[in-house]
Amino acid sequence: MLDVDLGRSTYEPVQPHWFYCRRANDKDWLPFSLEDSIKLEDALQNLKKGEESVVAVEGGRYDVRLTERLRYAVYWDQAPSEVRRCTWFFKGNDDPRYMPYPESFSDNLEDAYMIAVTLGEWKRKLEFPTGETVILHNPKHIMQYQPIMLADDWVSSPSEQTRPRTVKRGIENIAVDIPEGEPQTVDHLVFMVHGIGPACDLRFRSIIQCVNDFRSTALSLLSSHCRLAREEGRVGRVEFLPVDWHSALHGDATGVDESIQRITLPSISRLRHFTNDTLLDLFFYNSPTYCQTILDTVVTEVNRLHSLFCFRHPAFKGQVSLVGHSLGSLILFDLLTNQKTNSDDLEQERKNACSDLGFPDKENLEDALGRLGLEKYIPILKNQEMDLDSLSLCTETELERIGIPLGPRKKILDLVSRRKILKDHKARMAAMMMPSLDSADPNKANAAHRQSYLRTHSTTSAVDYKYFDVGIGQVSIHYPQLSFHPHSFFAFGSPIGMFLTVRGLKRIDPDYNFPTCKAFFNIYHPFDPVAYRIEPMIVPDAEVEPMLIPHHKGRKRMHLELRESLTRMGADLKNNVIGSLRTAWQSFSRLPVAALPSVEEAVCAGVETKTSETLETEGSEEGSVKEDKDLKMGMLNGGRRIDYVLQEAPIESFNEYLFAIQSHLCYWESEDTALLLLKEIYEQRGVAFEQSPS
Repeated sequence: MLDVDLGRSTYEPVQPHWFYCRRANDKDWLPFSLEDSIKLEDALQNLKKGEESVVAVEGGRYDVRLTERLRYAVYWDQAPSEVRRCTWFFKGNDDPRYMPYPESFSDNLEDAYMIAVTLGEWKRKLEFPTGETVILHNPKHIMQYQPIMLADDWVSSPSEQTRPRTVKRGIENIAVDIPEGEPQTVDHLVFMVHGIGPACDLRFRSIIQCVNDFRSTALSLLSSHCRLAREEGRVGRVEFLPVDWHSALHGDATGVDESIQRITLPSISRLRHFTNDTLLDLFFYNSPTYCQTILDTVVTEVNRLHSLFCFRHPAFKGQVSLVGHSLGSLILFDLLTNQKTNSDDLEQERKNACSDLGFPDKENLEDALGRLGLEKYIPILKNQEMDLDSLSLCTETELERIGIPLGPRKKILDLVSRRKILKDHKARMAAMMMPSLDSADPNKANAAHRQSYLRTHSTTSAVDYKYFDVGIGQVSIHYPQLSFHPHSFFAFGSPIGMFLTVRGLKRIDPDYNFPTCKAFFNIYHPFDPVAYRIEPMIVPDAEVEPMLIPHHKGRKRMHLELRESLTRMGADLKNNVIGSLRTAWQSFSRLPVAALPSVEEAVCAGVETKTSETLETEGSEEGSVKEDKDLKMGMLNGGRRIDYVLQEAPIESFNEYLFAIQSHLCYWESEDTALLLLKEIYEQRGVAFEQSPS
């Protein structure tokens, strides 16, 4: 009867949606945004046979190669992930969500579905060469059955082989959260530098994953707090890009891990490995050799990312800011302290950078390998008809295959990498290095000179600390220059104040400011064991509380309000009791018994004394508030406040020691922190933030 009721109907093609596999296992498939999926589908429909099409997705941070069906990261190193054009999905009893079938499997299912719909013939059995059987009972009830003795990669356990899977057609028939697309316009660019170690939070996630979360949080806050401005087209988005220096320090190029491992004791191996991989970064930064490596890596990576971003977003006209977490904030502080603004110094810096690279304008394979002392490998490469251009296309595996040993292979790959950086930047920097003749702003002309490249050797030079009343004790190294002037510098959980004090700096001159950055914010959690304040070093005589960062929903946390109310009530009760006792004692101690005043007079005297003391206290409090508000915190943040403290969560207030480590790693997921950054960024653009709905 069911078959008769279904009958024949018009077949409508299924609407595909594109997914990508986030991890290596096949159960972690996530959908692209609707906007990205449409872009991928349009590119596929226009793709000609034998050609490749590259589509930028996820705000331009990834490229999808349609022919390869792979998704490549643009700004950082990451293994390619598989991409699928998905139309059919399955879900087993133990699967958390519906998973997409491979494209070829889905095509077979779609063909069978089309025949069933067109002919009105259901309860069709579709058998696959791999042993799976799919039965199309009706349009709403389709099941997949596994052979009992078949070992299938899709099956997670033998017990699932006898359980049928539910099959769905089209993404509209499954429960899946399709992410919203990101605005095309980028208003501001932020580089985020991590602290010690390869992991940035308690889940041992990398800087890339943490910045991805921070970016998503910021995008959500812009949607909830700037609805009107977004509708008017005045607000786009802020792009956050990670800067990784740990992998370069601990890579094969420095050999530091191998050297440390030789002297590491074999006992408590896991703890010692954690110490070598994480805590030793603090000591490396205080070493002239490795400090130079860290600074060169950070500046080179920031400049590379900045140039690459501008190349991929030619319409970008916004400003750039820096964020540093933990040791990363100290690295950025030292870099910003030693940036140059004088045009002669910048020109010399540019010449030094170019000479350090040591790349002549015209160079052949023999000259390049000769400079590296690898002349004996020239015949091997010549036999393969290699030149510098073809050498730049070789991978390490290919060099190993033709007989190049490990040591020379690494030198050649390093040469190729640095030449690629130079080639990518050459055209852009040629224009940037020449000041515009018709430029009315000399600062813009000077800023065009700001660029430095990766240096192959550590250098030492005197460091000028004329801005401070005493030297800050930093190691004597060469500070590379950024290719732009940062708009703001945000420090998360920063030990800057402690390091400056240990270096011998007792006080920061109130007139001091970064040469190229005019805004500095020191953001910390009250229980963060690594964080230190900055303002007491600028105004040591003033006891000023840090600025409390508002909750992202627009009010102070309830437990903090309750605590303040109880504290205020206790203080008022204490003052009233003490005032009454003082009045009574004065009355009995100063006057003879015979001359005691009447009850009415005593009451009036008490009220008068209390009123006088209350007015005095209130006047003192008003003066203190006004003084805090009008207090100038030097020029490090343009006269504005510098220290900003987060509000602890209710559960954290029960035991501050228990949540100390978590407090140092909370910034990547903190909505309050992200909102503070967004407000500072968009304040200059005249965008008012709305109250978030509770």
